[in-house]
Amino acid sequence: MSLRIDLVEGGRIALRTLGVNRLRTVLTLTAVGIGVATLLAIVGIIQGLNGAFARQLASLGTATLNIARRPYVIQGDWWKYRNRKQLTLAQMHGLAQQSQLATAVVPEVNEDGRDLSSLDQSVSGVDLVGTLADFQKIWGYEVPHGRFLTDADSDAERQVMVIGADIADQLFHGRDPLGQSVRLDNRPYRVVGVLAKKGQILGQSMDLIALIPFNTFLAVYGKRDFQIDVAVDDADQLDRLEDEVTGIMRRVRSVPPGQPDDFSVNRTQQLADTYRQLTGALYGVAVGVGLITLLVGGIGIMNIMLVSVRERTREIGIRRALGARRRTIVVQFLLEASLVSAVGGAIGTALGLGAAKVVSLVTSLAAAVQPLTILGGILFAAAVGLVFGIWPAARAAKLDPVEALRYE
Repeated sequence: MSLRIDLVEGGRIALRTLGVNRLRTVLTLTAVGIGVATLLAIVGIIQGLNGAFARQLASLGTATLNIARRPYVIQGDWWKYRNRKQLTLAQMHGLAQQSQLATAVVPEVNEDGRDLSSLDQSVSGVDLVGTLADFQKIWGYEVPHGRFLTDADSDAERQVMVIGADIADQLFHGRDPLGQSVRLDNRPYRVVGVLAKKGQILGQSMDLIALIPFNTFLAVYGKRDFQIDVAVDDADQLDRLEDEVTGIMRRVRSVPPGQPDDFSVNRTQQLADTYRQLTGALYGVAVGVGLITLLVGGIGIMNIMLVSVRERTREIGIRRALGARRRTIVVQFLLEASLVSAVGGAIGTALGLGAAKVVSLVTSLAAAVQPLTILGGILFAAAVGLVFGIWPAARAAKLDPVEALRYE
């Protein structure tokens, strides 16, 4: 009961004191606000990037595997991956026939940085893919306009093409791309479909893509190193699928028992792990900068509270002489320190979220802050004030009442 009275009365006195010393209050909460704003702006941008990256990975497919000579992320000696034997169509067919879990198995061959043109328009940096019909099923591509490639297109080596949304925008500027002729390496291709927009991943556009039939690709560019994409209906079966695929590929590639795999089974999760490694260090440095700023703000709170104790020494003496206990004095000054810090944290939170939003509007960086992060920022600021207010509060409580009354 007495503690509740101390808290209520101390809160009233703290509010009155902050209202009287407006300039001191503003200076104190500004330091804390800058720290919280810095921290929340950085956290907001990073959380937004994490959310956007997770959505982009989900659009690539969460129940898919990619079999290639090299892993998505090469760590260590890259030379051993370079010397691996290429995959073959016979191995792909063997995988498709022997797998009990796979619902789709298709080849994928890529050429980066190609140029496309139509009439007087051109686009550069296109990712050219040669594949079959089930590629759409595996990677979740939608074709709202036209159709996707068919296996018949590949069997007949037709020069048809499905293009990404960015290519359609840049080459045709709002005109209907279907049936139009697109030139690739001085060869004409007829556009039969336009993919739905997918956005970017790791700064790379997923809409600068052009797909042609697999056999057409081989006929034009010759035999190339290709990958095998495999899908399963249930993402929960992905571990079982990976084990099955690994065993089948070892058999069809005649890998001796006890020898390491001479191929890599890749998942989109590997990209997520790499992303977390890249952003983890940045996140730590950014949070460290914000915490240092808060530390400076906390030191400012402590200094100003010490000044406040000295200025209010006589007031403390009067309250002690009238029966106020040491705990009452401690609670009063702790509430004052934590209150000004919490107000600064709230203002800093608003500024930080605003800064993150501005960054997301003027740049390609996404920004999103979870509600718990906002609450955590305010509570953490209040905790900073509480911690740095302990020493001034203790000094105030230890003042001798008689000496305090004599203070001028």
